[in-house]
Amino acid sequence: MIPLRQHWPQEFADRYRAAGYWRGETFSAFLRQRAAERPQATAIVQGERRWSYGELLARAEAAAAGYLKAGLRPGDRVVVQIGNVAEFFSAVFGLFRAGMIPLYALPAHRITEIAHFARRAEAAGYVIADRQDGFDYRDLARALQAEVPAVKHVVVAGEAAEFTPLATERDGSVALPPDVASSDVAFIQISGGSTGLSKLIPRTHDDYLYSCRASNEICGVTPDSVFLVALPAAHNFPMSSPGHIGTLYAGATVVLSPSPSPDAAFPLIERERVTITGLVPPLALLWMQAAPDTPHDLSSLEVLLVGGAKFTPEVARRVRPALGCTLQQVFGMAEGLVNYTRLDDAEDTIINTQGRAISPDDEVLVVDDLGNPVPEGEPGYLLTRGPYTIRGYHNDDAANARSFTSDGFYRTGDIVRRLPGGYLVVQGRAGDHINRAGEKISAEEIEDHLLAHPHVFDAAIVSIPDEFLGERSCAFIIPQGERPKGAALKAWMRTRGIAEYKVPDQVVLVESFATTAAGKVSRKELRARLRAEFLERQ
Repeated sequence: MIPLRQHWPQEFADRYRAAGYWRGETFSAFLRQRAAERPQATAIVQGERRWSYGELLARAEAAAAGYLKAGLRPGDRVVVQIGNVAEFFSAVFGLFRAGMIPLYALPAHRITEIAHFARRAEAAGYVIADRQDGFDYRDLARALQAEVPAVKHVVVAGEAAEFTPLATERDGSVALPPDVASSDVAFIQISGGSTGLSKLIPRTHDDYLYSCRASNEICGVTPDSVFLVALPAAHNFPMSSPGHIGTLYAGATVVLSPSPSPDAAFPLIERERVTITGLVPPLALLWMQAAPDTPHDLSSLEVLLVGGAKFTPEVARRVRPALGCTLQQVFGMAEGLVNYTRLDDAEDTIINTQGRAISPDDEVLVVDDLGNPVPEGEPGYLLTRGPYTIRGYHNDDAANARSFTSDGFYRTGDIVRRLPGGYLVVQGRAGDHINRAGEKISAEEIEDHLLAHPHVFDAAIVSIPDEFLGERSCAFIIPQGERPKGAALKAWMRTRGIAEYKVPDQVVLVESFATTAAGKVSRKELRARLRAEFLERQ
C-alpha cells in the first residue's frame, strides 16, 4: 500500500511540540483518560439511549476486538458511513483502539463516491449502519465489494445480513494492540475536489487534537457543556469546531439529533439543556424563522456556531434577537485552518467577519495573482500553514502540486479580506466549487455526469447566489436531439450513484456557449460568463 502519512519539516514539528500544541496524545488515550476520570458521566445521548464514558470505552474496545477477530489488521484503512447514532462513536473509537484508520464518508454518499474513497485509500473494510432514511447501506456494500474487491470486510451496526455485526461485547480472547504514535495519521477526511472527486486528507492525532483543544478554549467548552450534533457527525465542522471530539475531550455531553430541522432539534435542546451547537447558514435561517413560534424552551442555548459557507451580515445580526444566544462565526476547512469570532468580540465584529485564526502559529497570507501580499483590507487569495494544517493530500501528486507552495503553504482557494487584528472577511471561492449549504461541489464532476446523457451535447455548472443555501447549482445545457426537461434530467442524474446534493438545483437550456474567435474558452471563463448572464436576467 501507498504509505499514509502527514509530514511537517522537523523544525516546524519541534516548534509545535515546544509550544505545547502537540502533546503526544492519541484518540484512544484521551478516551481512556476521560473514562477513568468520569466513568459515570454522560458521554453520548441518542434518543432514549445514554452512554456513560465508561460504557463508550467498553463498547469501543468491544468493537476493536471484533474488527480484529473479523480479519482486519492494525494499519488497515476502513471507510465509515454511519449517521447520527451512538454506534458512530463506538465504531470509530473502536477503529482507533484497533490501530486502524477510519475514512469518514457522509450518509449522502453513494457508490460513485464510496468506490472512489475505497480505491484511493486502498481500503480493506467498510463500516456502515444497516439503514437510514429509507436507504439500505447493505445494498451499497454489495455494490462496493463487486466494484472494489479489495474491500473484503463489511461491518454493520444493526441487522448485518451476510456481513459482520458491529461487536458490542468484548471478546477477551482477542488482544488489543498498543496505541499508535501521536504523530501517526489518525483518520482520513475528504475534501471537495475542484477538478473531480474528493481528495483524501490525512489528519494526525497530534494536529487534530490540538485543534479541538484550542477550539474548546475559544468556544467556552467545559465538562458542563452539552453539544448538539445537528449536522452529520462525520463532517469536519460538527466534529472539531469544537464539535463532538472537542466535547468528548472536555468530558462533556454529546447529544445526537437525527436531523438538523427545528422539529427534531428544538425538543432535544429543551430536554437535554443543550448549551452549544453548530449549523450551516441555511439551517441557521430556518431555526431563526421557527424559533418565535416554537413551544420548546431554548433558553439553555448559549452559543450558536455558524460556518461552512458565508453568513451574510443581514442574517447574522438576527441570531441573538431570534435565538437569545451568542453567534460565533466559524471559517475553516478540513485541511486545517480554522477561524473563529471570539465570544467577547464586539457585536460588529461578530456580525461582519468570519473570525481570526486559532493559533499564534497559524501563518496566514493574503496574496494577489502573482503571489505578492495585498494591502490590509484588500481582497486576495488565502494561503496558510500551521500546526494543524496539512502539508499534503494522500496519493494525489497533481492536487499537491496545485494546492501547496514549495515552502508548505496551503492554497485554500478562498478569496478573503484581512482586517486589523487578523480578522477575515470571506469574499468567495477562487475556483469552480459550488458551496451549497456547506457542501463543496466540483463543477467538473457534475458536468462529466451530465455529458453522459444522450440528449446533452454540452453542459456547464455554475453557482448562483441563494438566500437559503448560500449558493445553488445551475446547469446550463446545450441539448442534442430531443430537448430534455429539467425534471427528467434531474431524475436521470439520481440514477448515477451520486450524493443527492450534487443533483443540479436548476436546469437552463441554451443554444450555444459563447467562444473566442479561435473557438476556445476556458471552462472557468465560461462558467463566470454564464453566471453573469443569468444574474443579469433576474
